[in-house]
Formats: sequence, C-alpha cells, structure tokens
Amino acid sequence: MKSSVLTRYRVMAYVTGVLLIALTLGVIAKYVLDVNGAGSFTTAVGFAHGWLYVVYLVFAFDLSSKAKWPLGKMAWVLLAGTVPTAAFFVERRVTRELAPKVITPESPEAVKA
Repeated sequence: MKSSVLTRYRVMAYVTGVLLIALTLGVIAKYVLDVNGAGSFTTAVGFAHGWLYVVYLVFAFDLSSKAKWPLGKMAWVLLAGTVPTAAFFVERRVTRELAPKVITPESPEAVKA
C-alpha cells in the first residue's frame, strides 16, 4: 500500500475529529449554556463536518479496501468519525497496524546503485 493512502486517511481523521469536537462544544453552548452566537457557529461547523465526513468516508473506505479488512473492522473505522474523540484513537491504532505495511518510494540514489 502506498504511503499516500495512509496519509490522506490520517489527515481526514484529524480534521473530522477536531470538527466533531468543535461541533459538540457548539451544541453544548447552544442548547445547555444558551450562548449568543452559538447557533450560527453550530450551523457552520456542522455543515463543514458533514461534508468533510463524506471525504473521510471515501478515504477510510479506500484504506480499508486496500488493507483488505473484514467488514466489521471497516465499519468500525468508518463510524469513528461520528463519536467525539474516537477518530483520534482509531487513527492511532490503524497507523500502528499499517505503518509497517506501507511501501515507501525509493530515492533516486537507491535506484541508481
């Protein structure tokens, strides 16, 4: 598997995780604390998280299919973007598992030798 597959999954896992935490805090501020302006913040962050979660799903599915994971593990990774902070823990575990399997491109000097 190419390193770019793992890298784009990792980036989207972090982006999705951060946006989901921000969305959770916005919802708490809006409905529990009744903070002025929290409604527009929640709308904007919710919209961004929703669209970027779709990108996360595409990249996570691509990673799962290239890693040849069973359906249960694939679902576990895909759903990690829906539980606040879960994306960080799942990303760390996936990276630890797949990092040794990543093919790194050879440098031009190594090819010439």
